[in-house]
Amino acid sequence: MAMTMTGEFVLAAEPQAVWEKLNDPEVLKACIAGCEELERTDEGGFRAVVKVKLGPVKATFKGKVTLTDLDPPHGYTIVGEGEGGVAGFAKGAAKVGLAPVPEGTKLSYDVEATVGGKIAQLGGRLINGVAKKYADDFFASFAAIVSPEQAETVAS
Repeated sequence: MAMTMTGEFVLAAEPQAVWEKLNDPEVLKACIAGCEELERTDEGGFRAVVKVKLGPVKATFKGKVTLTDLDPPHGYTIVGEGEGGVAGFAKGAAKVGLAPVPEGTKLSYDVEATVGGKIAQLGGRLINGVAKKYADDFFASFAAIVSPEQAETVAS
């Protein structure tokens, strides 16, 4: 089952500072709900272990993330895939862009993902809702780290 998501956030920090945080495994691990491990690999990407709950299905996904189209500090493409055992699999890509704005940096994202297996049987509405919640939670956490004074406005 395929899904897409887009969004943007304005962060009260300069693009270079946002870029550095987007490439810091400790920051990313802190922002990804259920992330148990996130380590940089020799290939310039990351290896991850994330526990997720989609409706009645709980799974631990193990996977890898590769960063491509690197254009510091303007953006990159994140390509990832993960296996969740009997729960299924997930794979996809996200184009992340950073642009200076008077308030700091506008971060925009455009995600295309595919899930299969047991989780795909849950239905598009549930999966899209959970995926949007994970994305919203990630960016609220990310904003709290990058610009703590504005975290309340992003979370609302």
